Order: sequence, then C-alpha cells, then structure tokens
Amino acid sequence: MANKKRRYAFPFVLPMGSKTSLLRLQVESSLATRVASPFQFRDRIVETVPTGAPLIDRRVGGFPRGSLTEIYGPTCSGRTTLLVSALASRTAASEVCALVDANDVFDPHSAKAAGVKLEQLLWVRCRNVDQALRVTDLLVQGGGFGLIALDLGDALPHMVRSVPMQVWFRFRRAVEHTPTILLVLEQETTIQTCASLILKLHAQKMRWSETAESIEISRPHSPGCLLHGWKIRVEMIRSQAKREERSDAGFETEIPRNIRCSPTEPRGGRRQR
Repeated sequence: MANKKRRYAFPFVLPMGSKTSLLRLQVESSLATRVASPFQFRDRIVETVPTGAPLIDRRVGGFPRGSLTEIYGPTCSGRTTLLVSALASRTAASEVCALVDANDVFDPHSAKAAGVKLEQLLWVRCRNVDQALRVTDLLVQGGGFGLIALDLGDALPHMVRSVPMQVWFRFRRAVEHTPTILLVLEQETTIQTCASLILKLHAQKMRWSETAESIEISRPHSPGCLLHGWKIRVEMIRSQAKREERSDAGFETEIPRNIRCSPTEPRGGRRQR
C-alpha cells in the first residue's frame, strides 16, 4: 500500500505543473502586444520634482512623476497653499500645467502673486464632481502636461466617496510611464492604495498682526489686520518611493501670508484652504 501511494502521488504533480505552464503561456501571449514580460518584476525608478516647499521636499522627497498623489485635510489646512506652491514650481520650470477646479473656487490673482505663471496654466472651471472627473479623464489620456491637479477640496465628502475605485485606477494607469504628476486634493482620503504618495495636512496656530485681546472694544466695527502666516503640519501617510507606510514623525512648516481680514475669522477667508 505504501508503494501504491508513492506511485499515484507523483503523477498528479505533472498535470498541475503543465496546466500552470500552459496558463502562463496563454496569459503572456494575450498580453504580448500590451505588456512586456507580465510575470517579471520591474523595480521602476521614480523621478520626483520639488513641491515648492523645501521642508516638505526634505521629508517627502517631492512629488513623483508618472504617479497619483493624494493630498487631503480639512478646510484651511493648507491644501490650496501647497497646490499653488506646486503650480508655481512647475510653471517656473516652463512646464504646462492643468487645474481642474470642481467647484470654481480658484483665485488666479492670488496664484499669480504667489508666482504661478498663468500663461502656462490651463484652468478648467467645473460645476460638479462628475464633470471634473470627465475633464480629468480627457487630460490624462491626452497627455502633454507636467502637472494635472484635480481640486475636490470644496466638494461634499460623500460625493467624493461615491466615486468608484476603478476611476482612480484608470487615472493611475493613464499617467504611468509618463512625466505627468497627477494631484488630487480632498477633505478626506478616498484614493488610498491607488495613490503612490498620500499627504495629510493639519493647520496649526495662526499669527496675526493684532490679536482679539489687543483690539479696543469701543470700535464700532471689526477692524482689519494682517495675517502673517500659520504653521502647517504635514503627515506622510504612504509613500511607494520611500517604501514607507504611515510616518508619525511629521514636521511643521510656516507659510507667510499677506491677507487682510478680521482676527475673529481664524480661517483667513473663503479661498484660503
């Protein structure tokens, strides 16, 4: 009986190996015109470019080309500040950029004052999330942009969460092996594993030229004062380039501002996010 078990155990291995080899050959033949060596691991060297904020570049390494980067945080956490810094950096390098503005909140005058070359920027003003996704799909499929930013920061979070995951996979696949940087800005993280780099922003204490305690109560109206800046904490949640998952080290950076508004409105206005 022991000999019989050894006799019948070995023949069953060969058919399984043959089926596996045949299946692998069929897959390679089917993908021959689209994917070269689909079963061979390739460690791709990712090129990164400056974000426009030196302290962020030291920690993160910059935005990766040919990849999808997710930037999220609550209102007034610094999303727009980081976006404008990236646009200024890329347009200064003579690259053509595109901004898909889902809720038409972009301020070109502030962007120009921050160093963005508007003649190098395609600004697409949309009415809703669905229209913004359609426009982004056309841009990533067309190519030719150094940076494409999809700003969903002012869209309702539940509308962004309803976007199917295959949409983000499609975007990621479209920019792979291209020099395009795809940025997606949101209030909450939804892309997750589709993104090569995920950054979470937190707003810290703001600095005003006057404080609410130093203002005379006898004044008939709320006086204006200068917002000198605020500290932003950036947390790297995920980075494929650094082979790191969540990083709790974090760091702080201070971004100066010259915005005249009231100290009773700590958010610094509607467009400062």
